[in-house]
Amino acid sequence: MNAPSHLPAKVLPPLPWYLPVADEVSLFEAAYAAQMPVLLKGPTGCGKTRFVEHMAARLAQGTG
Repeated sequence: MNAPSHLPAKVLPPLPWYLPVADEVSLFEAAYAAQMPVLLKGPTGCGKTRFVEHMAARLAQGTG
C-alpha cells in the first residue's frame, strides 16, 4: 500500500548547504557532463564529503 505524499510534486527538498570557494561547482558539473571521474583531495574536515553531497543533490534535482 502506498502512503499519500504530503508534499506537492514540485516542491524539492533543500540542497545540503555548501559555500563554493572557487570554480569547483562548474568543474564538477563539466566532469559530470563528460562522464569523467573526479578526485577530491584535501585534509580531514575541509568539506570534501559535504561538497559531493551538495553536488549529488543538485544534479539529481536538475539544478546543475
